[in-house]
Amino acid sequence: MRKTKIICTLGPASESSETIEQMIRAGADVFRLNMSHAKHEWVRDIVSRVRALARRHDRVIGLLLDTQGPAIRTGVLPNDLDLKVGDILEITVRGAKSTTPNSITVNYDQLIDDVAVGDVILLDNGLMQVRVLSKKENRLRTEVLTAGRLGSRRHINLPDVDVNLPALTEKDLADVALGIELEVDFVALSFARKKHDLEQLRTILRKSGSVAQVVAKIESRSAVRAIDEMIWGTDVLMIARGDLGIECPMEELPIIQRRVVKRCLRIGKPVIVATQLLESMIHNPVPTRAEVTDVANAVFEQADAIMLTGETTSGQYPVECVEVLNRVALRIERSGGAGYGKDAILEDVRQKMVASAVSLANTLPRARLVVFTRRGTMARYASNLRPQFAPIYAFTPNEQVYRQLAVCWGVFPVQLEFSDNPNATIEAAQTYLTGKKLAEPGDTLVILSDLRAGKALVDCVQVREVCA
Repeated sequence: MRKTKIICTLGPASESSETIEQMIRAGADVFRLNMSHAKHEWVRDIVSRVRALARRHDRVIGLLLDTQGPAIRTGVLPNDLDLKVGDILEITVRGAKSTTPNSITVNYDQLIDDVAVGDVILLDNGLMQVRVLSKKENRLRTEVLTAGRLGSRRHINLPDVDVNLPALTEKDLADVALGIELEVDFVALSFARKKHDLEQLRTILRKSGSVAQVVAKIESRSAVRAIDEMIWGTDVLMIARGDLGIECPMEELPIIQRRVVKRCLRIGKPVIVATQLLESMIHNPVPTRAEVTDVANAVFEQADAIMLTGETTSGQYPVECVEVLNRVALRIERSGGAGYGKDAILEDVRQKMVASAVSLANTLPRARLVVFTRRGTMARYASNLRPQFAPIYAFTPNEQVYRQLAVCWGVFPVQLEFSDNPNATIEAAQTYLTGKKLAEPGDTLVILSDLRAGKALVDCVQVREVCA
């Protein structure tokens, strides 16, 4: 059974029920809704169909709503600009008019205040670079450093510039409200820069009664510099390599990915590796060998999940992309992992109890970890320690916890009502596992559960052998 989870972004290429169903069968665990492009009516329709298909196939499927965030973009141009190295490009804000032949507007009024003379501005997802020569009133005079053709509404990156943008725009707030209404399982904050941004989103969710988990998207230098506080402040962390690869030197990106994965496992937070895993499969039916190696590295590092974006939103082979990730992940998992989980911080008694159960399971042949959890905490503890062989079967009565555990490495969630008698609950779980052929006679169950001691319930570790 594959332990690394697969997240797929839905879009025009994958929005039909037939394709979604095929992706579920191929191994998708979570579907991402990209609010940079999605309309609310479309989201409502997709959510209801995904959940219906998940029930039909008896599969746990999570839903991740990804906010657009405070994106800085160029304005609309009457014609594309063909820019050469050394050309002057004027950038205006606040409705200022330019008289130069090469000029663009920007949707961020404080751009003039935030950048300094000498700063480099990246245009069109980093394909073009300009350097600020001077600034006056509402105009920036820049020199083109890389030639290219610049069109309308192109994305702008400002490496090493502390921009004065809100963590959540008005559009984001409306999209988050939709996610709360539809009870999505995760809400991702794009361009998160500091822990306070995450706290702001969490406050909005909790005030509305939502228990959706916060996903911090790491895609700027400022977020990398504050990585520890970002990890501590989030529920799940995403290494969004698209914008991150633009803002950071390309040779640093693999180092950042490895370091962030290690820190997440040490601190105990699920981590997603995202963007351009199988970029060539947008147009080709098979991946490049370099892409297979990239996916393999993320699996070897034992990231909780790997995520497809353009490959499944606009690509020609969305189902095949899921099949490739599934195939590569299964093979790499059999070869072993980096073992970063051994450095996990164990701060309290419950974490240490889970660690003892994982250690025990690692020494027993044909072991299965069975965790009973109401909030998902114990299952996440077990996942974070990356058991060497044993799968983690997490039984919970809570439907949203059931779906949220879909993103955790090695966890196979099962929704099960708990009895007042803990032993009866354990028996029901064992019946489920044997009935689904997930455990066989002779297998060992290492169980994390409640145990009744007089009138009290206490946490305990039990070992049971599956009988015929």
